[in-house]
Amino acid sequence: MILYDFIFEDINGNVFDVESLAGKNVLIVNTASHCGFTKQFAQLQELYENSSRQTFEILGFPSNDFGQQDPGSDEEIALFCEKNYGVNFPMMSKVKVVGNSTHPLYSWLKSETGEEPKWNFHKYLIDKKGNVIRSLSSSIEPLDSEIIDWVQQ
Repeated sequence: MILYDFIFEDINGNVFDVESLAGKNVLIVNTASHCGFTKQFAQLQELYENSSRQTFEILGFPSNDFGQQDPGSDEEIALFCEKNYGVNFPMMSKVKVVGNSTHPLYSWLKSETGEEPKWNFHKYLIDKKGNVIRSLSSSIEPLDSEIIDWVQQ
């Protein structure tokens, strides 16, 4: 399987066009609105604004799996992200990233890397062919040189 085999909805309830990701490096991150790492939204947005839409994309997946730190509806989450951080990269509908009812995408990410998110803002790097290449902990910030170097490949 590859990334393009999955179906998921954006934060507005529309099926996301995964084919639009073909040929791009993709950063997948599980997000939360009320977490110590929430400030990473600012760096994610900066990374998004300073990268080419032709070769890179960010997908945010809100989750309430850790510490009940994203209890709001998709509409509330979208408003929070836009109002507080100016987020305009694609945000998806809230999903489970661990435990029972884990979204199939996150089950695949875990099976490919051997790592599941241990907290909010865990990151996965997907190559231009849709394959998982790396898992990064929440403590690795979006503007870390490791991520920036990978985005610029």
